[in-house]
Amino acid sequence: MMQSSNPVLTRPLNPPVLERREVGRATVDGVAGRTFVLVAVTVIAAALSWNLLHSPGWTGLAVLGSTLATLVLVLVITFKQITNPFVIGGYAVLQGVFLGVVSRELEQQFPGIVVQAVIGTFGVFLAMALLYRMRILRATKRFTQIIVGSLVGILLLSLVDLVLRLFGTGLGIYKPGTAGIVFALICIVVGALTFIVDFDQVERAVNGGLPARYGWYLAFGLLVGLIFLYWQIIRLLSYVRGR
Repeated sequence: MMQSSNPVLTRPLNPPVLERREVGRATVDGVAGRTFVLVAVTVIAAALSWNLLHSPGWTGLAVLGSTLATLVLVLVITFKQITNPFVIGGYAVLQGVFLGVVSRELEQQFPGIVVQAVIGTFGVFLAMALLYRMRILRATKRFTQIIVGSLVGILLLSLVDLVLRLFGTGLGIYKPGTAGIVFALICIVVGALTFIVDFDQVERAVNGGLPARYGWYLAFGLLVGLIFLYWQIIRLLSYVRGR
């Protein structure tokens, strides 16, 4: 049994018995290719929403609708361990719509922030991939427990902050200021380290002989991690530049 880790959910991934009609098995190149496809779909959807959704009504509807839909899809895909590329691609499209609309608003406030966030996101991802490949960082049991615990802590703090904001207050972790900057930095560090666990999962899946279709599920986990990291980096940049 392999443990999946990403900033949203942690779910055991149980390798199924390879069915007779499934002649292919998951490979690292296959997972990388599927990840590239999902990232490309997300970027295209983001670009379209950036350029086409300008009216306040459509923008608000796009943000609300894509947020709710992606939340549902993340839960369904994770708990059902869905490997259908169209369902996973639907998540990429919806997340892309949200990314495009919100990123455009931030870009208007802080010119150049989107490019900085994108470079930072993929820079961190490549750095983690290099550290994992060189075996400098390994997904040991203790390491994984710390990362999972940190993710749970981030989620709980976010929920507490949300509840408090409903009553007119809050922890200040999602606002410009010292608390917001520190929390964003913590999220970036934790988000970066989750890739080590995800890379380990991919390696174990390949060595365990998972069917090729599970490459989409593994690529989905990496996409969730990339999007999470992008949001934390662009949030940090907006806090720093807005001071």
